[in-house]
Amino acid sequence: MYASVDADILCYRIAFACKDQSENVARRTLDNYITDILVRGVDKTGYFVDRWGMHLTGKGNFREAIATTAVYKGNRLDTPKPEHHAVLRKHLIEEWSAQIAQGQEADDAIAIEATKLGDDCVIVSLDKDLDQVTGWHYNFVKDIAYYIDPDEGRLRFYCQILMGDAADNIKGIDSVGPVRARKILEGAEDEAEMYRRCVEVYDGNEDRVIENARLLWLRRTEDEPLWTPPKLNQTM
Repeated sequence: MYASVDADILCYRIAFACKDQSENVARRTLDNYITDILVRGVDKTGYFVDRWGMHLTGKGNFREAIATTAVYKGNRLDTPKPEHHAVLRKHLIEEWSAQIAQGQEADDAIAIEATKLGDDCVIVSLDKDLDQVTGWHYNFVKDIAYYIDPDEGRLRFYCQILMGDAADNIKGIDSVGPVRARKILEGAEDEAEMYRRCVEVYDGNEDRVIENARLLWLRRTEDEPLWTPPKLNQTM
């Protein structure tokens, strides 16, 4: 099995954990952490992980031009990077052959890879955004592996549309959290019905729903166009 690893999260976590340590300690800690994750992931999925890819976010992001309600990740503009962050990124690239996603996020690259490989891939991350992607997932902090089927992935995506994402400065409905979002979408017969309910909750503001969806949707292919609502897809 192939492990598609969210190296952005690893880099930040180890950089914060080792902020008072030397660069060498930070690099060794990262190496040990990655090795441990890959081994533990084997136990939890029941498959043998013999291949892996590390993914880092690079420059540019197509979502920046889409966000009109609020600046995409505008809440992070003044947040300084932790000590050793740059050193660990370089280490991931040089020693672990980490790939840098340009014009999109590491999450997009991971979703594309996981979609291409199907059940021969496990997504290694803590990011809930990736739970919209069908397939195996491994949360290395909780040490749990779980499988997302297409229906559950679709439901989680539409729940995100309703909730937004505070981490990325995507504005949702203030009163809607995970429980209420699922309640709103409960019993929907198909994706078109999920979309219609989202528009209703946004008081008919279809533009806001489409904006959130395009910001939250992770690409499944390299040349994938912007997300379009299911009612438009049906007329293509």
